[in-house]
Amino acid sequence: AGLGHLKFCFLLTSGIAMGGTKEQELLSHDRVKRGWVWNQFFVVEEYTGTEPLYVGKIHTDSDEGEGNIKYTISGQGAGTIFIIDELTGDIHATERLDREEQSFYTLKAQARDRLTNELLESESEFVIKVQDINDSEPKFLEGPYIGSVAELSQIGTSVMKVTASDADDPTYGSSARVVYSVLDGEKFFTVDRQTGLIRTAVADLDRETQDRYELVVKATDMAGQMGGLSGSTTVTIVITDVNDNPPRFPQKMYQFSVSEGAAVGTPVGRVIATDADMGENTDMSYLIKDEEGGELFKVTTDGNTQEAVIAIKKPLDFESKRTHNVVVEAVNKHVDPRFLELGSFRDQTIVRVSVTDTDEPPVFHPADGATMEVQEDARLGALVGTVTAKDPDMENAPVRFSIDPNTDQEQIFHIDPVSGAITLGKVLDRETAGWHNITVTAVESDNISQISHSSVSVRILDVNDNPPELATPYEASICEDAKPGQLIHTISVVDRDEPQSGHHFYFTLAPEATNNRHFTLWDVKDNTAGIRTQRSGFNRHEQNVYLLPILVVDSGPPALSSTGTLTIHVCGCDPEGAIQSCNATAYVISTALSPGALIALLVCMLILIGHCTVFQGVK
Repeated sequence: AGLGHLKFCFLLTSGIAMGGTKEQELLSHDRVKRGWVWNQFFVVEEYTGTEPLYVGKIHTDSDEGEGNIKYTISGQGAGTIFIIDELTGDIHATERLDREEQSFYTLKAQARDRLTNELLESESEFVIKVQDINDSEPKFLEGPYIGSVAELSQIGTSVMKVTASDADDPTYGSSARVVYSVLDGEKFFTVDRQTGLIRTAVADLDRETQDRYELVVKATDMAGQMGGLSGSTTVTIVITDVNDNPPRFPQKMYQFSVSEGAAVGTPVGRVIATDADMGENTDMSYLIKDEEGGELFKVTTDGNTQEAVIAIKKPLDFESKRTHNVVVEAVNKHVDPRFLELGSFRDQTIVRVSVTDTDEPPVFHPADGATMEVQEDARLGALVGTVTAKDPDMENAPVRFSIDPNTDQEQIFHIDPVSGAITLGKVLDRETAGWHNITVTAVESDNISQISHSSVSVRILDVNDNPPELATPYEASICEDAKPGQLIHTISVVDRDEPQSGHHFYFTLAPEATNNRHFTLWDVKDNTAGIRTQRSGFNRHEQNVYLLPILVVDSGPPALSSTGTLTIHVCGCDPEGAIQSCNATAYVISTALSPGALIALLVCMLILIGHCTVFQGVK
């Protein structure tokens, strides 16, 4: 009985195992050398019939149909999902199977003696495989999806990829073969049928018109054939910004007003150019384009609000100009060269600034102060000059003048409070003070709080009232053997006056020295003079000092003069001309002197000794 062949019979079907004869359904495989010869059984999933589904049959050659052999199975689902007819070996599935939950079952088959329950064959393992049907639709496990693409991208620009999964068997048929299509939004985007890659379908996506799109992408199995299952997902595509819009001022003119007394730096107003873009593509800077506006106003950009802040650059004057038209330009900071063909990324507007009047203090003319001149010998009460100041707010409004006493403590000047005429109150002396700086005050008669000041510089013009003088008490030395025409000394002079045409002095020897035979004077014509020797053979023992009077005359008017003295010492010199001594040596007394001369010489010596004694006593 144990030598028979056990046959495994299984059903080959592409549908539900129903109908047909068992003879047509059975395929047998013989074992070799008593070994089990087994093969797979197949059972279709999702069987919905009311009767158990026939799976296959096991059989042994030793079974002669007498009922002596009992067939049994063990393993996964044995006795529950799968049952076997002990007598015939027919196996049936009693439950609805799902390949996606479990794709196969492993069991073992046994052939036993019905009386003894002994195994007639060694048990053998076999597999029941659940055959797939297309019962699972594709699913987008990562959805919903969110992607982005820049506006104005070219057609075919890649946006993102979507992927659907199908739980059916990818190795069997086309149940898990998925293709993609766009259900909603196909006008703007396409999806690759095989890969799920989404691309742009148009080149004019405009974020400013629509900043996002909702697509419905469908995945269909069975390669899209009729009867295939499908699933869908939503894809949100955000359109990102590019700088394709220039700044634009909402108005072509703005109007502001500001007081003429407003300080430099005072904001006049704010304007803003709008930009349909977003983020840094809206960053812009502002410029003042007209020359006059750039002189009086400046513009800055508020980094938080992107507004143009117009402020005062120089003081404004209602009386000079009451309205200013300032051309303000807005320019994008980050211009994308790709879109320059769309036009200029700048815009202009006019900011009209009206200047309002304020009560201002008197204004001096000239505004930066006045310089006046007066002769130093002008009489008391003489007119020095006149200052002028006017009320800028009212024509012919009375203004009163005064001199700041702190700038004229000696009251050298007076001023007429009505006319502004400045006159002398004291005698002037240019050599004492050549300039006087005073401050004149102007105040409105009907509003003493409106006060202004101006500096007045008075220059004292020189009058020739000081004679020229030798610059120093000049002294010179000559050697006893000096040659005729030898330059002894050069002299110059000083003069406290300052004539407008400059100094010019004339030199000559004083009349009492005109006929001297020792020295001559040479006028160099550059306001200096040279003294030369006129003879040779000076003897210091005969005369060791000469006093030479020199007359100096200026150019006036009127011409003034003075006389100075040049002291010339006669000295002993070495052969090279270097001075050795300028003191007179004692005369050598001759034996031929008379007694009277000797007595006179003795008296002189006694007098000299007496002076020396007194000098020593004083010391």
